[in-house]
Amino acid sequence: MSPSSQDYSSRLDVLRGQLAEQGKRVRRLVEIAFDSFFTADKEKARSAIEQDDEIDTCDVAIERATVTLLTRVARDASPLDDTHIRASLNLVKVNNEYERIADAGVTIAERAIVLSDNPARLPATTRVMTNSVLGILRDVTRAYDNRDATLARLVLQSEGTVTLFKSEILRDAECEVSQGRMTVDLAFDLHELASQCLLIADHATNIAEQVIYETTGLIVRHSSGEWIERTVRDAE
Repeated sequence: MSPSSQDYSSRLDVLRGQLAEQGKRVRRLVEIAFDSFFTADKEKARSAIEQDDEIDTCDVAIERATVTLLTRVARDASPLDDTHIRASLNLVKVNNEYERIADAGVTIAERAIVLSDNPARLPATTRVMTNSVLGILRDVTRAYDNRDATLARLVLQSEGTVTLFKSEILRDAECEVSQGRMTVDLAFDLHELASQCLLIADHATNIAEQVIYETTGLIVRHSSGEWIERTVRDAE
């Protein structure tokens, strides 16, 4: 028996619910990783790394379930509208972005373990940057869960802030090293933290783009420092 449009929507809603829980797990991992970095807490860092196992397991389960559902629909030639197809494809894409965000969190936690052997006072700007990233993660998960294109657009505008934070942190670190007030090792750790923060923000904007596409059918492109929304035909 092929799934009806209503049945398909119900199954998709179940998967979306599972992905919402995955988003919460990823946010929790990243938050713990950040805290472990600032406190040089080796045990907290290991806790973040261990949480990635559950995220990886759920990532695979969600993707397999979505692919199975799509395969069944294709096999039975079930009639579905564009909204269903976009939602299904986006679910797989967002699931993948969450997994990559978790990987970035693990990288930060691994640096925290190294840092714990030689704790150092970190510039205040780094905490502001990580708080900004956590805010972006909070907003983009809500945007996806609630199909909120307006909130997704706010996320797109936030990525530039993280880029500016990274530039400022690296510039200050270079100055501190040149004047002998910061070790090269600490500067390297700050560079890694800033790079992973920017990577997380980049994955978050990818999710935001998918939210806009799913809810409006518009393709989002970044050009000359601006986010531009186009129809599928115009984007070709």
